[in-house]
Amino acid sequence: MSEKELESFDEPESAEKTEGGEDAEDKDAVLQAIDELADRAHEIEQLKEELEQTTDKLKRQAAEFQNYRRRTEQEKSQSVAYGKSLVISSLLDVVDDFQRSLEATDKAEAETESELSPAYQSLKSGVELVFQKLTGELEKMGVQSIEVVGQPFDEELHEALMQQPAAEGEESGIVLSEVQRGYRMGDRVLRHARVIVSV
Repeated sequence: MSEKELESFDEPESAEKTEGGEDAEDKDAVLQAIDELADRAHEIEQLKEELEQTTDKLKRQAAEFQNYRRRTEQEKSQSVAYGKSLVISSLLDVVDDFQRSLEATDKAEAETESELSPAYQSLKSGVELVFQKLTGELEKMGVQSIEVVGQPFDEELHEALMQQPAAEGEESGIVLSEVQRGYRMGDRVLRHARVIVSV
């Protein structure tokens, strides 16, 4: 065999070897790429879990903050309502004094046969005006008097000072008369009505 023939005979073998070597390298590269993809997929899963945990934590914190804000607003409004009720409760005695003064003027007018002086009339008108303004302002704040006479006794609204036998044919446990007017502001009772109840 000539040298050329030998060379041509050897070339395919070396080509096969090269191709086989490249195949092995390609397989290694593919396996390495698969390993890297698996690692990355694992990292992605971990990051997803961390993201879910962080999102969940943030949602819980946001909900806690909303609850805290709602609670503080409720406490604030309750404190304001309580403070308002304390101030108004102290004014109720003033309202009572005005009512007694006006009742006294009505009695004085009924007992006096002669005409009362203009100064007296002017004073009475002034007291009535101040009383109307005071009760008007209380009404604007939601203060209402508690209706009692003829109503069933309710310990949430009434304070029984006395008991009287019920008239024949009447029910027991009914408010017969009012000794001192009671007031409420919304659901809050500022002062219980003091009453006489039938038994």
